[in-house]
Amino acid sequence: MITLAGVAKRYGTEVSIGPVDVQIPAGGITALVGPNGAGKSTLLTMVGRLLDIDEGAIQVASFDVGSTKSEDLAKVISILRQENHFVTKLTVRQLVGFGRFPYTKGRLTAKDEEIISRYIDFLNLGELENRYLDQLSGGQRQRAYVAMVLTQETEYVLLDEPLNNLDIAHSVQMMQHLKEAASAFGRTIVVVLHDINFAARYADHICAVKDGKVVVLDTVENVMKDDLLTDIFNTPITVIEGPAGPLACYH
Repeated sequence: MITLAGVAKRYGTEVSIGPVDVQIPAGGITALVGPNGAGKSTLLTMVGRLLDIDEGAIQVASFDVGSTKSEDLAKVISILRQENHFVTKLTVRQLVGFGRFPYTKGRLTAKDEEIISRYIDFLNLGELENRYLDQLSGGQRQRAYVAMVLTQETEYVLLDEPLNNLDIAHSVQMMQHLKEAASAFGRTIVVVLHDINFAARYADHICAVKDGKVVVLDTVENVMKDDLLTDIFNTPITVIEGPAGPLACYH
């Protein structure tokens, strides 16, 4: 599991994250939800060691995020940020191949090529694998980035708003892919989502964040409650039972 113990990050005197004490369970999908500015992305990037913490400790499985060597941590945790700045004259296959870097340092073997092909096919990118990134739509690029992260083949996968640039149909496909990846490949996926209904439909657990603090981390059934969601999102919400599970309705 992922354990945050007394984790805090401060930005001056006005804005702060934490202290956060929470255990994200191993396996399946945990969705981080909450209003804008709640601290979701900050928590995720601290777990992925892209942002230093000011206090506390983070442990992923048996690894201390703060002290583990980068080359070892890269075989345990992979992370996709919101902003990705790759050279646009890379092909999709070249981009996805970067996921193997912690193992190969750029020297791809036949086995690495097989792994790259596996995730290109998994994300339905086969027809695009020789296209350059600047020839893709935003949604196609997003799928390529997710394929790159999955190709790293870490047990823990952190995704910051992977539904950016995706319409409803492609968002559904992406979440179905992630659900299958968690199941078929045994991954623990932590994903920042803006839409509580996508979280309710595809996540196994929901971690709600507000004002830099974790309000609740529980099963979908226990989080999808009128009063709880109304308080978290600062707007009246009524939860109804939909055809595929609970749905949050906004007044």
